[in-house]
Amino acid sequence: MRRKQIGLYIHIPFCKQKCSYCDFCSYAEKQDLISKYIKCLLQEIKDVGSNNRADFEIGKDDLFSVKTIYIGGGTPSLIESKYIVQIMEEIKSNFELDENAEITIEVNPGTVTLEKLEDYNKVGINRLSIGLQSTHEHLLKEIGRIHTYLDFLDTFRFTREAGFENINVDLMIGLPNQTLAEVQDSIEEIVSMEPEHISVYSLILEEGTPLFKKVEEGLELPDEELERKMYWTVKRILEANGYNHYEISNFAKQGYESKHNLDCWNQKEYIGFGVAAHSYTNGIRYSNIENLEQYIKNYEEDKIEENLVFHEKQDMEAMQKEYMLLGLRKIDGVSIQEFKIKFVANPVFLYHDKLEKLVNEELVEIDGDQIKLTNKGLDLANIVWEEFIWNLK
Repeated sequence: MRRKQIGLYIHIPFCKQKCSYCDFCSYAEKQDLISKYIKCLLQEIKDVGSNNRADFEIGKDDLFSVKTIYIGGGTPSLIESKYIVQIMEEIKSNFELDENAEITIEVNPGTVTLEKLEDYNKVGINRLSIGLQSTHEHLLKEIGRIHTYLDFLDTFRFTREAGFENINVDLMIGLPNQTLAEVQDSIEEIVSMEPEHISVYSLILEEGTPLFKKVEEGLELPDEELERKMYWTVKRILEANGYNHYEISNFAKQGYESKHNLDCWNQKEYIGFGVAAHSYTNGIRYSNIENLEQYIKNYEEDKIEENLVFHEKQDMEAMQKEYMLLGLRKIDGVSIQEFKIKFVANPVFLYHDKLEKLVNEELVEIDGDQIKLTNKGLDLANIVWEEFIWNLK
């Protein structure tokens, strides 16, 4: 019997300090809860993997092959490597791993030693994602990062010494007081180090964060025109140095595109473990409770089902719209043929009015089998996505 491929996401919510722009579910100064949290996390992996959760049915008749594992946060590299080893061992005991599974862990500069990275490698982790954000110290301080560029250089050196051959570096544009020259300098500096993958994200101001408040009080951000220049400068430099632009914010050397990211954008199934983790299986979306202490308490009091706070079955219309929304993040866009196979419908006919409007506005083009963003569409992608977010259930 053919195994059904899925991805696994593991959430480690602990941080030394929360960055000023971050609204992810993460907790600073709660390291005293790490041991209890990991114990609960391991139990959740076991329960779901053995189908011992009545509230979370991943398909009792399905056989699974795990294609990707992504350990994110928070700062997963903050906790002792013994916990990461325990997590990986629990996964291997309860799930069948694909022979070529991509296994990623997020790493912050200054939180790993060579020994810790070697432990990751030994347990099967084969991809690292390092959160640098900028090579310029004043920008790192502005957004509340607690590491320096020198910390990053040490961390990157350790990753190579530990034997990792698939490394992503995260950078950001649109930061307060960031200049075009600084963006170019950061990109050229990182390219010279030859990581296999580079992600470049625009700053998104989230209401309620310290940075949002600072901007309200007068802190200046680059205007739209400057941010677009930053984006196209990044794209030009990376493509000139052999990086394939395969998704709006992601660039990779040939063969090093993130399987985890691509599966998300292709609406593949995944299971999330830990506080605030999301899952998507059999057309159903799930998410766990965000409160760290309550998550632990529910496990300790055998009230596991109370950790699952969201459970929604998507209808066909919602699945189709979401497939378009996610697929248009990819530079190659949405395959008409693959849409037909998945939904037994032609997206050109199904979304005729929307697509006609977007094509006329030169935001989207239909190129053979592909529906994809134009260069203008890359700049104004939010306008395109809004066409499919509207009434998304």
